[in-house]
Amino acid sequence: MNLFPIFIIYFLLFFSSPSYASVLDFCVADPTLPDGPAGYSCKKPATVTVNDFVFSGLGVAGNTSNLIKAAVTPAFAPQFPGVNGLGVSIARLDLAVGGVVPMHTHPGGSEVLLVVQGSICAGFISSANTVYFKSLNKGDIMVFPQGLLHFQVNAGGFPALAFASFSSPTPGLQILDYALFGNNLPSMLIEKVTFLDDAQVKKLKGVLGGTG
Repeated sequence: MNLFPIFIIYFLLFFSSPSYASVLDFCVADPTLPDGPAGYSCKKPATVTVNDFVFSGLGVAGNTSNLIKAAVTPAFAPQFPGVNGLGVSIARLDLAVGGVVPMHTHPGGSEVLLVVQGSICAGFISSANTVYFKSLNKGDIMVFPQGLLHFQVNAGGFPALAFASFSSPTPGLQILDYALFGNNLPSMLIEKVTFLDDAQVKKLKGVLGGTG
């Protein structure tokens, strides 16, 4: 007896069942549960609503009244549960005049920046220490490969606005300046690894909130 046709029918019925399809369609984040390397655990399908797939926070300018005169409004998995597990997310970047996003990395994903207002000088440094930077204007986009140091600076005389999309729902963020001077890493060690003198290190620690 040829069982192959029976197997095909069983296969199609199993993988077309509503219960199995709902598992594959999405994994809406449940932020009340711990986040792990694979992302957040999934909400129960019965508790998922359309609001999990909608985020309305990017229409409002961020507060740029801070040290770097910049604001990032993220729509990552914690804020936008519907992107959990989908390999995508987005954020809004507001840069006041003189605003800057210092050297930083996203260890969890690559970034594509779209400028929609103003002018932004942006760039990144490769692992071979080659620098790629350019002034971007309205409609221009630039990509920043995952894990590489990169930056954005307002290059005009009025506020700039951009949207950044990522290849991860939780791309992560580490700002180089704060990693060096915004914690309790002993000044003596920072002086050794940066070749800065004690006065410079203490000054930067004072500005960025570091101790030690």
